[in-house]
Amino acid sequence: MLLLQLPWHYYCPVRASIKYDLKSDKPCQSGIYKSMFRNLPIQIVQDDSDDLIQMINPEQDTDLKPEDLPGELSILPIKNTVLFPGVVIPITVGRQKSIRLVKKAYQGNRIIGVVAQKNSQAEEPGIEELYRTGTVARIIKMLVLPDGNTTIIIQGKNRFEIKEFVQEDPFLTARFELLTEPALNVNGKEVRALVQSLKDSALKILKLNPEIPQEAQVALDNISSMSFLIHFLSSNLNVDVSEKQKILETQNLNDRGTLLLQYMLKEIQMLEIKHEIQKKVHTDIDQQQRDYFLRQQIKVLQDELGYDGPDKEVEKLRKRGETKKWPQQAKDHFAKELDKLLRINPQAAEYPVAMNYAEFMLDLPWGEYTVDDFDLKRAKKILDQDHFGLEKVKTRILEYLAVLKLKQDMKGPILCLYGPPGVGKTSLGKSIAKALKRKYVRMSLGGVHDEAEIRGHRKTYVGAMPGKILQNLKKAQSSNPVYILDEIDKVRADFRGDPSSALLEVLDPEQNNTFGDNYLEVEYDLSKVLFVATANALDTIHPALRDRMEIIEITGYTQEEKLEIAIRHLIPKQLLEHGLKSSDVKISKAAIAKVITSYTRESGVRNLERKIGTLVRSIAKSIAMEEPFDKMVTEDTVRKVLGAEIFDEELYQGNDIAGVVTGLAWTQVGGEILFVESSLSKGKGTLTISGQLGDVMKESAVAALSYLKSNADSLNLDYRVFQQYDLHIHVPAGAVPKDGPSAGITMFTSLASIFTQRKVKAKLAMTGEITLRGKVLPVGGIKEKILAAKRSGIKEIVLSAKNKRDIDEIEQHYIKGLAFHYVDTVDEVLKVALLKEKVKHQMVFTFADQKAMAS
Repeated sequence: MLLLQLPWHYYCPVRASIKYDLKSDKPCQSGIYKSMFRNLPIQIVQDDSDDLIQMINPEQDTDLKPEDLPGELSILPIKNTVLFPGVVIPITVGRQKSIRLVKKAYQGNRIIGVVAQKNSQAEEPGIEELYRTGTVARIIKMLVLPDGNTTIIIQGKNRFEIKEFVQEDPFLTARFELLTEPALNVNGKEVRALVQSLKDSALKILKLNPEIPQEAQVALDNISSMSFLIHFLSSNLNVDVSEKQKILETQNLNDRGTLLLQYMLKEIQMLEIKHEIQKKVHTDIDQQQRDYFLRQQIKVLQDELGYDGPDKEVEKLRKRGETKKWPQQAKDHFAKELDKLLRINPQAAEYPVAMNYAEFMLDLPWGEYTVDDFDLKRAKKILDQDHFGLEKVKTRILEYLAVLKLKQDMKGPILCLYGPPGVGKTSLGKSIAKALKRKYVRMSLGGVHDEAEIRGHRKTYVGAMPGKILQNLKKAQSSNPVYILDEIDKVRADFRGDPSSALLEVLDPEQNNTFGDNYLEVEYDLSKVLFVATANALDTIHPALRDRMEIIEITGYTQEEKLEIAIRHLIPKQLLEHGLKSSDVKISKAAIAKVITSYTRESGVRNLERKIGTLVRSIAKSIAMEEPFDKMVTEDTVRKVLGAEIFDEELYQGNDIAGVVTGLAWTQVGGEILFVESSLSKGKGTLTISGQLGDVMKESAVAALSYLKSNADSLNLDYRVFQQYDLHIHVPAGAVPKDGPSAGITMFTSLASIFTQRKVKAKLAMTGEITLRGKVLPVGGIKEKILAAKRSGIKEIVLSAKNKRDIDEIEQHYIKGLAFHYVDTVDEVLKVALLKEKVKHQMVFTFADQKAMAS
């Protein structure tokens, strides 16, 4: 048995059964002494019956003389503690090198060097991971435990410094130098004051920490040596190893004691704060117990009187509240509301209002989150399944989800999907929720003009309700759904407030973690909600609100994309909704293309879906009435069911007439070709522009004519033609408004053709802006324009060289069979577009005598 023998023969057991990592060397710690004083400075005293560990006399000299030490010292690394001179600690040895060192030293002079390692996680520390200052120690006893582990009890003797490591195998050996203690006047006032301060601080720690055994105070009272006191307190100090090592390395004993006193004062401050917190908590618990006792007495009295009050219902709410994961502020507010509810007469009008409010607080999903699925490959598969095309949009959404996966933080730009109706903005939000496995919430903002729709009413008003933001979260029962703010551009302000201003807080990642609803009265965290807004136009969105969102533009679908969408999504959906199987009806691609070009004119596919639904219903009617029908829907079937074509498709019309050039235009429903027509007639050189053109397009015509006049010599034009012939530029159809700069080179080519009477190259179309210097500038909507040109039978296209980047982004199968001419100036345009050949019925220019004109 191991016993701790105090000077007055008071005994207490030293517990050797401890929890310990067998793969490392670190001190054994008592299951009781988890405080500063868990390691007492002791030495082994041999006895015939028992082994006793006796406390060292503080006055006893524990230093070793240099002649008692070998020239080279075996080094034992330990972790999580530092050995000080005079202190005895048990060490369980687990490393093979350490076991070999201990056994060899125990058979010899039992002298080893103990140093602490810098990284406590390192299982096999290298030389550079060890501190160079340590303590020479003597192995007092070695014990082999029943489980095969080796435990040694060592006593620190002298401080030393490693000068050089000699070997690493079979264990560490080093040359060293003993560190001597400078002479110190122990009777000086400063030293006595330091010793007394250390003892007072230690006693104060004993008083504040009830876990420390009272025997430690007896040990302190029997220590009179200053160095022994410092080492004793340092060994049991509750600080990091690096700070203990700093104490050990301090050369001057007075400085060592001062540094120790600083650490002890910090420990006292921490213990005092802990004590105050425990006292406050204990007082709160006592008050809660008193309140509970009084409430129970009231309850018993009510039961005796046969009165069934509202307490039971309130208690049910209180029990439900105990299971909520809400913040402390909300928890305290809820408890306050319940206490107020108990004081209200159940017959009063305020009672149901207060009860509804408490139930609403309970119904909100405080701290309830669904687990996100950040499998981006699965997300990409879902987006591709649900939406055909929109590659840029889907790529941006995947990038957004990738950032969420890496950061695990929702703070970032709010997505705003902007585009024409029917292109899949809202359904993209559904796909995001499906990919992340989150709840889906949609809030329509169309026609919302009251701020209370967002923030709610104050509950003092009659009929007060929370805002739609929290109402939808309550329905979703999740605090991190995908929240679609649909039609955000249609929010309007009136005398009741501006909902856009209320949305500023909702959509600001720096503010929405403390969203305030007027009805709720406490802050609610919206920072985990993934908001996705949709809009058809940007000019009606509040500028500050638009600044908080990242705009992702979704352009209209091309005819080819609509065809694929109809085959993959719309037809199967309509067959399912009308109770038909895929074997009951087949719709040919030509029939679908006919519906797209002749019966719909839109950016999205909503009208296309309606027309397909009409075709499917005609088949369903025939099946239900057992009438004969053709399972294959062809173009003739489309014409028969849907009637005459609603829209006509523009096709290339030839190059037999001078001044007629094919241009390319972008519309909200896709690309189209248009014709620029020019004609000359005898007159006074006036310019007429028709076709319901906008200001920008008119200015393009004026710029084209000005450049042509200034460069008439290069085309061999007589300048009198500009003075004696009127010019008329027309862009059909006249009832359709048109604007934009992209018809600039088309107009210039038309003018050059009419004035030179040269043919324009067959099956050629062009788009680009013109300047007065003859430069060709890039324009937008290239993809839609190119696809429209291909559908119309165009073979060659002229456009600005800077638009080549737009062509490179179009999939190759869409532009197969088209030739592109990239130009920088209008002279290059004419080289490509104008032929040397004159038109068949060319115009002959005649000019009046100049003198006659003057008269």
